[in-house]
Amino acid sequence: MAISLSLCSNILRQRQRHTPESVRPVPIRILTVGKKRSRGVQLIVDEYIEKLKYYCSADDIQIRSNPKNARDVKAQVENEDTAVMGLIRPDDWVVMLDEHGLDLGSIQMAELLRDVGNTGAARLSFCIGGPYGHGEQLRKRANISIKLSSMVLNHQIALLVLMEQLYRAWTILKGQKYHH
Repeated sequence: MAISLSLCSNILRQRQRHTPESVRPVPIRILTVGKKRSRGVQLIVDEYIEKLKYYCSADDIQIRSNPKNARDVKAQVENEDTAVMGLIRPDDWVVMLDEHGLDLGSIQMAELLRDVGNTGAARLSFCIGGPYGHGEQLRKRANISIKLSSMVLNHQIALLVLMEQLYRAWTILKGQKYHH
């Protein structure tokens, strides 16, 4: 039995619409390891932080890649890992962005934000690794590991995708229109 194209469209549209939910807004902190950002990327990040303020507080923390100028990749990752872990509190709920993480859609990202609000966590920390990825301390500490794409993204692009998806997730949770 064939399903008409219009019926498929209606089913998809209904799945994408959420009724507004009461969600405890957990402050968001995004920790990004990398080199200095381009001005264009920073402008877009600042724009999304302003948009997110209607839903929750959001901080953007930049951590310099290879802070001790290690010549050894393992030492570089360990130094970056120590710097990231120094910014994570015991009561943070930690999301590690990693190319091998879970593949979430926008609705699942919204559900993640909602569910973290119900955990009692004081803050939601997203961690974007440096050029060689994350260290063992963060891998052990993370509550979940997700990927933003099947493609590997540099830290600046990953940050922009994450910011847009966080904003989209909040509009889904609140039942608001975004691009529609």
